[in-house]
Amino acid sequence: MTTITTFRYISALPLLILLFESVSADQNWSFAFKNFSNDSSFESKIALYGDAKVVNGGSSLEISGFSRLSAGRVFYKKPIKLFEENRKRTVSFSTNFTFSISPENGDGLAFLMVPVGFPLNVFDGGSFGLLSGNKSRAFGVEFDTLMDDKYGDLNGNLIGVDVNNLVSVKVGNVSSINLVLNSGKKLQAWIDYEAGSKRLEVRLSKLGETKPVDPLLLCPIDLSHMWKEEEVFVGLSSSSGNSSQRCNVYSWSFKLRRVLHWMHSQPLDPESFTKKTKSPPVPNRGDCLLKVLFAMIFGTGIGALGAFFVLFVWTVFGNRRPVVPEEYPPRSVGFEYEDFKVVVDKATKDGKN
Repeated sequence: MTTITTFRYISALPLLILLFESVSADQNWSFAFKNFSNDSSFESKIALYGDAKVVNGGSSLEISGFSRLSAGRVFYKKPIKLFEENRKRTVSFSTNFTFSISPENGDGLAFLMVPVGFPLNVFDGGSFGLLSGNKSRAFGVEFDTLMDDKYGDLNGNLIGVDVNNLVSVKVGNVSSINLVLNSGKKLQAWIDYEAGSKRLEVRLSKLGETKPVDPLLLCPIDLSHMWKEEEVFVGLSSSSGNSSQRCNVYSWSFKLRRVLHWMHSQPLDPESFTKKTKSPPVPNRGDCLLKVLFAMIFGTGIGALGAFFVLFVWTVFGNRRPVVPEEYPPRSVGFEYEDFKVVVDKATKDGKN
């Protein structure tokens, strides 16, 4: 193994350790269901409440059914933490699910995060089975289909972000992307919370289409300030209201993504959002894993550059031959001298000796 390769591995080792630690930890908080009744881990990981049940041979979950005031919930049994005080880092998450809502005028579907101790088996008749004045520090992303005067022209086909109550702090018009929530067709939803930038992004598309680049709804929020070190449950909830609206979920996955503390931006207070505002144009950022890979590549380059410099100095000074001192007096170069005798004949006179 060359010196350059050794330096490259050494420089990348700390980042590889952090990446491995992050991936290993995240596996404990990840799940994905494409078929509910045939998955052996379903009953050990997922709890059903109210009218929620497995239907169609396990191909889907019916959360609210064909009856007035029907309501149900599906929640992941293991609580999670969004902020780890001992490691000074915040946790990002991503969840996506496929669902359909029948055309009746019901409440729709909501993704919820509630603190441990929330009465998951209690339904009070409010929207999504939640009381509008509930002060339980619940967070939700609602896919609202109820036609009322709550949001004027947006009512009946919107996505909203709820903090502590059912009055959304941020809304997005689903009609702007030519979709209808309660069309009865299968739709795909992606909810991504980026802890480093303290923002939530929601995307929506028809079943089979790729994940949109631009979010339908973007909301700046710091969820770690809502519960601090408390544990929370994640789940889906639905209610039919005064109609017979049916809501089905066909697949659901959830994953935590760790973010290093030195990548964090300053936190924002979710309680500061008291009214609906327009989403500012913010450039789309990639997954935080790309940031880690970039840091690894940068560290590798720095290590390789350092190794090259060491090898260069060693080559110049380590392999230099010693200088031999000149002889004194110096020997002429290119010529050799030999001693010779000069014989001078005596002068002759008139040809005689």
